[in-house]
Amino acid sequence: MAQQTVTTEDFESMLLDSFVDNEPLEGAVVKGRVVAIEKDLAIIDVGLKTEGRVALKEFGQAYRDGQIQVGSEVEVYVDRVENAVGEAVLSREKARREESWVKLEEKYNANERVEGIIFNQVKGGFTVDLEGAVAFLPRSQVDIRPIRDIAPLMNVSQPFQILKMDKRRGNIVVSRRAILEESRAEQRSEIVQQLEGQVVDGVVKNITDYGAFVDLGGIDGLLHVTDIAWRRVNHPSEVLTIGETIKVQIVRINHESHRISLGMKQLQSDPWEGIEAKYPIGAKFTGRVTNITDYGAFVELEPGIEGLIHVSEMSWTKKNVHPGKIVSTSQEVDVVVLEVDPDKRRISLGLKQTLQNPWEAFAEKHPVGSTIEGEVKNKTEFGLFIGLEGDVDGMVHLSDLDWQKSGEVALDDYNRGDMVSARVLDVDVEKERISLGIKQLNGEGTSSSAGSSSSEAGEAGGLRKNAVVTTEVIDVNEGGIEVRIADSDVTSFIRRADLSRDRNDQRPERFAKGDKVDARITQYDRKTGRIQLSIKALEIAEEREAVANFGSSDSGASLGDILGAALKGREEK
Repeated sequence: MAQQTVTTEDFESMLLDSFVDNEPLEGAVVKGRVVAIEKDLAIIDVGLKTEGRVALKEFGQAYRDGQIQVGSEVEVYVDRVENAVGEAVLSREKARREESWVKLEEKYNANERVEGIIFNQVKGGFTVDLEGAVAFLPRSQVDIRPIRDIAPLMNVSQPFQILKMDKRRGNIVVSRRAILEESRAEQRSEIVQQLEGQVVDGVVKNITDYGAFVDLGGIDGLLHVTDIAWRRVNHPSEVLTIGETIKVQIVRINHESHRISLGMKQLQSDPWEGIEAKYPIGAKFTGRVTNITDYGAFVELEPGIEGLIHVSEMSWTKKNVHPGKIVSTSQEVDVVVLEVDPDKRRISLGLKQTLQNPWEAFAEKHPVGSTIEGEVKNKTEFGLFIGLEGDVDGMVHLSDLDWQKSGEVALDDYNRGDMVSARVLDVDVEKERISLGIKQLNGEGTSSSAGSSSSEAGEAGGLRKNAVVTTEVIDVNEGGIEVRIADSDVTSFIRRADLSRDRNDQRPERFAKGDKVDARITQYDRKTGRIQLSIKALEIAEEREAVANFGSSDSGASLGDILGAALKGREEK
């Protein structure tokens, strides 16, 4: 047999092959075979010069199930090829971790769930075993709502969602909450499709100022405070308690956000149906004050039906008073229906209408011409305000204080708190005004005696309604002018609005004391001797007369000519 000659090339090739076969294995996962089991260690041959030892507990469930035996093939991680005593340093734990990272990265990229076990609590959260890889579970990602007791979730295999992976740093962040929210959304969508328009039972989970959250079996709905009952509910806790089972109706569903609005009052008949027949205008009812605001008070007439007493309808005499000073919450009050609007679900009520109008009562008890007594409540530039019975006030104008003195001078004779007597000159119930006169009590002015002689003297002196008189200005103030009729002691007050037909000339300051002014008597009360004058009325009458003359004139003069002549004649006069 011929001897085979080994050439230099063959030797080089074998040398290279030996280098390839002995490439460094450190940091890699390799397959090995269990060659022996000594106590709690497995001796594993991975093709190196020496075997390595791996603790049997690193094989986990496979060891407990008896799957690790001599001859078993396993994957291990080569930490070092040779240690100080010449053995290979192997790790099944690190091999499992490397395997897990590869699988986890695949699932992370595919956005798939992973199985894991919460096994320890650390600062800010928990650690999770993902089949060998250790991940961090932040406390905020454990559940949808904060959990006080984590014990039931420990050491239990459950799904997680990987939020973040960084292999270089060895960081994995997972979330259990994301899984729950996804499941809840699926469950919510399914339940929403089934519940729309239905009446269901639910459990009150939480109560807020604006309503209650109700669990409908895996999905929550909001029962707003206004949908709890037809009557006013100030706070949901007045009607509901946490944990209580209630019957609700699905009122609205937002299919985009899957928000569900619930109602309880919708299960009851609407008390506003036929409201106009139940509460006719002008009818009187008794109700309970439920709420007081700056603008009025709400009164419950029956459960679910409330009306508003506006502040202006609360009292005949108390005008600028807060409603809380007139009525109180829970007080029973009598009210009158003023207006009903079924479309807007509003009822306007009146409190003062249950009492007699004090101005009507005063007029009935004290007719014009009667004498009353009262206290001076206030002094103004226009006259005196006298407090009368029924909590009403009467006014004595400057012109009705004294026959001889001017209004401003006579006003100085009175002070707040003085008790005075006066005659009732006029009562205007609609405008809530009572006009009084003090000078009319002394019988002077238009007559020297009382009774029928007063009216006779007045008629004799030309003091009658629509008569034109010449007056002298004796006082000027912001509200008008005070005048005295020529050749008499009769005084009267011409208001600003009666100073001229032209609004631009209704200025008291264009008059001065001592001016002679013509005016027309617009009102003359024979009994009280009270006279009202108006320059405006005189101008209107003269213009009408001029127009009438124009209609019957054959002279060919224009209307402007006639009016101009009339005005010129008046100025000359």
